[in-house]
Amino acid sequence: MSQAQDHQRDPRPTWLMKRVAGLRKASPDRPCTAAHLAAGVPALVVAAVALLAFVTGAKMTWLPLLAVGPALAAATSRPWGVLRIGFLAVALGAALGAHGGAAGRDQAVVLSALVAVTLASSLASALRERRERVLAAVRSVAEAAQHALLKPVPATVGPFEVAVRYSAAAAEARIGGDLYALVPTPYGVRLIVGDVRGKGLPAVSTAALVLGIFREAAYDEPDLLDVVGRIERSLTRNLGADDFVTAVVAGFPQTGRMEVVNCGHAPPLLVRGAEVMAVEPTHPAPPLGLSALTRETPSLQVLPFTDGDQLLLYTDGVTEARNHGREFYPLIEGVARHVSDEPSRTLAALHDELLAHVGGRLHDDAALLLLRKPAVAECGASPGGPSCLPAEAR
Repeated sequence: MSQAQDHQRDPRPTWLMKRVAGLRKASPDRPCTAAHLAAGVPALVVAAVALLAFVTGAKMTWLPLLAVGPALAAATSRPWGVLRIGFLAVALGAALGAHGGAAGRDQAVVLSALVAVTLASSLASALRERRERVLAAVRSVAEAAQHALLKPVPATVGPFEVAVRYSAAAAEARIGGDLYALVPTPYGVRLIVGDVRGKGLPAVSTAALVLGIFREAAYDEPDLLDVVGRIERSLTRNLGADDFVTAVVAGFPQTGRMEVVNCGHAPPLLVRGAEVMAVEPTHPAPPLGLSALTRETPSLQVLPFTDGDQLLLYTDGVTEARNHGREFYPLIEGVARHVSDEPSRTLAALHDELLAHVGGRLHDDAALLLLRKPAVAECGASPGGPSCLPAEAR
């Protein structure tokens, strides 16, 4: 997760020539970043207007444009920085007006306008700083909530190598209605990937409820269907009539066997060698929370899952992502192109291709969880059973 960064410039006093020199000079100790360039633009604008007025001789004609300097500074500088740019603009305006022999009344009007724009811009800068502080605080709370709700998944869990990619549609919130969890239990590694109907805080609240129930039930229930049943019963009590959660719950109770329960969710993708196939449910079941509306109940599907096999679980934010031509992202073809023996590398390539497909920003939450069973030779013994090293450690 990215953290809030402050790109405001250094508030220490400086003069125009030092600003210009600073823009031209860059070193490893003080790189010339985009933020520094943006902070120097207002001073350059003031200098350019003053030079233009002096060269053309029509000084009073150009002097009102000096107000552009403090107005621009409000977007990049702190209030004191805006005041310094404004003072520079007023001083240059007064000097050029006096040098050009402007009428006292005309010059007073221009200088008054410069002072007014400077004060207004300084106030705007102060308000911007306040909003940035509030946004930084909100982001830090969102990050803490995300770490509590969607706990980081280690690179190895039991006999598996694991990678996760999650992108919230609301980038500032950093959290949404998609959910995932992967836990080692006495009954093998168990995982869930799901999608809550709706958006915003209600969806986040429902996701937290599902994950809390899953983490408890996964440890308590020997049967994977009983884990799903506990989630269903809790959601029936707590959700509204129109709310539901699509989910895939999977477990690896013994070597060579993967159990999958699909509750109205997108089918997982099984990767075996160069072949990528969708694991369609043999008996489709409704989403969690809707069992009262249908007689269909979730069923357990057993898959052979041996060394080298991979299982990709995802949400519809991936498969329903459209490009400018309204074409959906072809996930199966994407997996076939980018699959590798390193789950993290595979998901990084898929995620980058997905963003390129939609033009840089997703319009729905998207989660990807990839599980790989390494060969025995890639794993070492540990007190809790086989423990697999990440590919880079090997």
